[in-house]
Amino acid sequence: LSPRPGDSYGVLPRPCRALVLLNPQSGAGRALEDFQAVVQPMLAEADIATTVFITERPHHAHEKVRDEDLSQWDTLVVMAGDGLLYEVVNGLMERPDWENTMKKPLCILPGGSGNALAASINHYAGNDHVAKKKLLTNCAFILCKGLHTQMDLVSLSTASGKRLFSFLGFGWGFISDVDIDSEKYRRLGNARFTLGTLQCLAKLRVYQGRLSYLPAVPEQGTPSPHRDPPLPVTNGQAGHVLPPAGTEAAGAPPTDSLLVPLSQPVPAHWTVVPEEEFVTVYAIYQSHLGTNLLMAPAARLHDGCIHLFYLKAGISRVALLKLFLAMARGTHLDLNCPHLCYVPVRAFRLEPRVATGIMTVDGEALACEPVQG
Repeated sequence: LSPRPGDSYGVLPRPCRALVLLNPQSGAGRALEDFQAVVQPMLAEADIATTVFITERPHHAHEKVRDEDLSQWDTLVVMAGDGLLYEVVNGLMERPDWENTMKKPLCILPGGSGNALAASINHYAGNDHVAKKKLLTNCAFILCKGLHTQMDLVSLSTASGKRLFSFLGFGWGFISDVDIDSEKYRRLGNARFTLGTLQCLAKLRVYQGRLSYLPAVPEQGTPSPHRDPPLPVTNGQAGHVLPPAGTEAAGAPPTDSLLVPLSQPVPAHWTVVPEEEFVTVYAIYQSHLGTNLLMAPAARLHDGCIHLFYLKAGISRVALLKLFLAMARGTHLDLNCPHLCYVPVRAFRLEPRVATGIMTVDGEALACEPVQG
């Protein structure tokens, strides 16, 4: 990572001890051989000693980082897709000592088919847009350099009482359908998303619900609230969320200071979107949605912003395909498509009218229900 003004960086110790959590099934199933061939020689040269933990089932990594004494390692490295990092983040956040543990640097090495966070970090580091082995080499090189910085986490709560922590994005509708429907083509690597997009375009659906948000910058004509509580501050590469001082019992998860319970209406200074029919809603916090999808060009690792996109019903299949093709270069907003809306927000709420369609968090499927973050 090339330091930017205002960013504070830590440096990993030398020699360094890394716990590598690796999913041999992720992506096209080559994560283990790629790790041994590409990454291990680089780490050995950089004086980084590795303990490799190979996951054998879903939630294996979640349980490992939730229950294990992690003090013997200086960094946790995830060699897989975004789904395994999602497990790791949520496992860490369930620990009674989450506040300290979340200060331990996390590293992502792309071993999945989407690799959105790895692509985002490669982008923030000022590297050219690359994929596959070249992206893996770039990310391994960032780990070898040992520089780490802060990253935002988003806290999500659902109507059924789930509390989740997300580092990448929350989605509903078209984009989530593509993500989950294309799972069956995961052996194709990144091409699975192209195939999934074409299939979902063929049976384009509309989703009904209410979307509300707290704008990052007050919009014209909205009452300005009394000072909002300060934005949660994050430290450590995948975020350590600081609660307001003196509000928590030791070990309790952080408070959602910007949200009221889902059973209550949103506060008066929030914006409620007038339309209630959508093709997709996607709240992303990093630049990339996949290696070839630069969805939020303005995003940074810790800008304290949720980049909210929504597509209103009525868009044609041709216009939708044009948007997706432009997203490869991050130029989709330049098309000035009247159906596409983008707003940087600090919090959002989505209330589906009926439980149809797939919701995803960091690419993992969620039951469709009211959610806020």
